[in-house]
Amino acid sequence: MGKHVVVIGAGVAGMEAAGRLSRNGLEVTLLEKESVAGGHINDWFRLFPDRRDSNEVREYLINLSSDPKIQLKTGASVDKLTRHGSSYLLTTDAGENINADAVVVATGFSLFRSSRKEEYGYGIYENVISSADLEKLFISGEIVISSGKAPQRIGIVHCVGSRDEKVGNLYCSKLCCVTAVKQAIEIKEHLPDSEVFCFYMDMRMGGALYEELYREAQEKWGVNFIRGKVSEASETIDGKIVVKVEDTLAGRPLKMDIDMLVLMAGMEMSEGGSKLAATSGLKTGENRFFASADHHFGSNISNLEGVFFAGTCIAPMNVTETISHARAAVTEVMEYFSNNNR
Repeated sequence: MGKHVVVIGAGVAGMEAAGRLSRNGLEVTLLEKESVAGGHINDWFRLFPDRRDSNEVREYLINLSSDPKIQLKTGASVDKLTRHGSSYLLTTDAGENINADAVVVATGFSLFRSSRKEEYGYGIYENVISSADLEKLFISGEIVISSGKAPQRIGIVHCVGSRDEKVGNLYCSKLCCVTAVKQAIEIKEHLPDSEVFCFYMDMRMGGALYEELYREAQEKWGVNFIRGKVSEASETIDGKIVVKVEDTLAGRPLKMDIDMLVLMAGMEMSEGGSKLAATSGLKTGENRFFASADHHFGSNISNLEGVFFAGTCIAPMNVTETISHARAAVTEVMEYFSNNNR
């Protein structure tokens, strides 16, 4: 078609969009700020709800985005995009200027920095880790605490940085509950004799097979679910973590010693996305993710003509939803070019 599209971000959404755009005959430049493509999927051991090996999805994305019509540039982030007539000029942090007939923004998300919730002790106590840290332990094949021993009692805290007025995130990150359930099962697989406790406000299992996974965690693996918010975590002299929580179902306070505390970090707008919004005039919503033109029938469309959104830059999504949203973005790009060529 003689058209050139720049895709900003080479995570799940960006790689899917780039691959589908190239299959439609378009030249694509795929920009990734990190040294390798893949985004967050590079950091996950298995994917819910079927706990599929993340490498299978990664290989699919790599194969899809390996088309010769796609130029991948790593270590490149976009500082600004500017409208020039019917096209856009993108300026990277290295000072490179790239012209594009259309732009797909797929800047993804960042995990909430758990250290902002000081009451949980992340970054203070060695045996308090994040959900992302736990995935790294799964990948390494060894789950150990600071003493080098395997933990026998593990606590998992839901909604860290989500549904939290104190940190300014009123929205639900949507995937923390199911991630906690998945990780609880994987802990039991690695450490069959361990005890696992999930501390939750309420279980939001709104996805295909999510509820079944929740039941499996209880009935097959013996994971303990306690409805109550952890108010405080402290450390004993021997490195154990003491958590205080109100069991709202039993109507009584709990104080428990555990070996490892895992914080389910929520999702926020990525730093790259926030920067692009500020420099380029892309609107953001109340949740500080990019604001789509319409929640129902324009979720891929931005406030700038010729700029489209793909994936978690607009809201928390799972991998399946992200891929579908990226494909929808490609449809919008093709329609945009079709309308402008009439």
